[in-house]
Amino acid sequence: MQAAATIIIDLFIIFVAARLAGVVFTLIKQPPVVGELLAGILIGPFALGLVGTAPPVLIEDFQGQRESAQEALDLALETFATLGAVILLFYVGLETRLSDLLHVGWRAILIGTLGTIVPFAAGYALMALQGASPAATLFLATALVATSVGITARVLEDLGLLHSRETRIILGAAVIDDIIALLLLVIVSDLALLGAFHPLNIGLLAGQAVVFSIGVLLIGTRMVHHFSARLSGIPIPYPVLNVALTVMLGLAAAATLAGLSAIIGAFLAGLVFAQESERHQLKGAVLPLYHFLVPFFFVIIGTRLDPALFLDTRTASAALLITVVAIVAKLVGAGIGTIGMNVRSAAIVGVGMVPRGEVGLIVAGIGLAQGLITRDLFSMVVIMSMATTLIVPPALTWLSRPHIRRPALTRGKWRRTARRHHTRRPRETYDEQVSAGDNGRQA
Repeated sequence: MQAAATIIIDLFIIFVAARLAGVVFTLIKQPPVVGELLAGILIGPFALGLVGTAPPVLIEDFQGQRESAQEALDLALETFATLGAVILLFYVGLETRLSDLLHVGWRAILIGTLGTIVPFAAGYALMALQGASPAATLFLATALVATSVGITARVLEDLGLLHSRETRIILGAAVIDDIIALLLLVIVSDLALLGAFHPLNIGLLAGQAVVFSIGVLLIGTRMVHHFSARLSGIPIPYPVLNVALTVMLGLAAAATLAGLSAIIGAFLAGLVFAQESERHQLKGAVLPLYHFLVPFFFVIIGTRLDPALFLDTRTASAALLITVVAIVAKLVGAGIGTIGMNVRSAAIVGVGMVPRGEVGLIVAGIGLAQGLITRDLFSMVVIMSMATTLIVPPALTWLSRPHIRRPALTRGKWRRTARRHHTRRPRETYDEQVSAGDNGRQA
């Protein structure tokens, strides 16, 4: 009972902090997600210590074993954070039609691929030039690869941009990004531990990822469509919501078994239900869960950052260099894939692919647990992950503001299209003008 009470108290503090931070940042016209991340840093074990630290009463429940008590508390909070991320990506999936995602397919694949190759090469070169060990070099390079799509998705939802072409490209690229990052992690682990990698492992993992994603979209969509008319007849409260949440959790679990992130399974579940006529009813039912659980994800991410890391000059300066390389490399990699898009759209896609968040922490954590990287390097990756997470919300907000929506930021084709349509539709918005100019062009 004491263990349960401790966890509930921590969840209460996290939820209150998230709500207060969200209100404050909304009032100052900033994304609430930034406030939630900063609230996590403030109340976390490295600052005020209000959450995330096992109290004596919890340690007593574990027969005085402090480490076991702390692990249990961490696991409970991590579970809530993961559930928040799962709900977030499920909702994003509901807002995304498969046809729209397929429309930007080739560009998403290109951006996702280049957005992993360039950061990996840049990270490898940076560590190699500093004379780091091969294992540390490989793990740092891998930590720079994967995008934390949850951060970007939340900001775009707050800004009302989930239905934009840029968002569809980011989401499609993030799925490719996640698969490539997973394959890289397997390769790096094999090379670091065994001195060689096994092609069979890579082939099996890649096959699982591809079969899982295609299988869900083909079979899952047909099954849900076939049974959707019968859902309302199931004798349970809110049958559509209950079935959808069951599918969401099932696919999230199946994704982890297939070697993918749970949030990819949740996103695919959302995509499946987004094709049905009940999607608007389902979105309305999921929204309260979204607003309750999603803030836990961002606050708990914030609790992982130790502000003292910034006070160590050597660690902070090295982390700053890694962060700059991580940002520039991702912008360059994703930017090459956006050639042909107008500048503002390309910038949104590039910035949207920047955050590393929990993905970088997972990679660094594996390296630390295996003894392949030092705690100093782990701290640098933590700072990089948190920094790239914190800068994206204000950057995306700035890119979405009307004061930068002017012809100087666009290509000549847009300017010609704008002049051609200006007299007929003088009140046309920037986004509508860009859409008019891009209608004839394949994504």
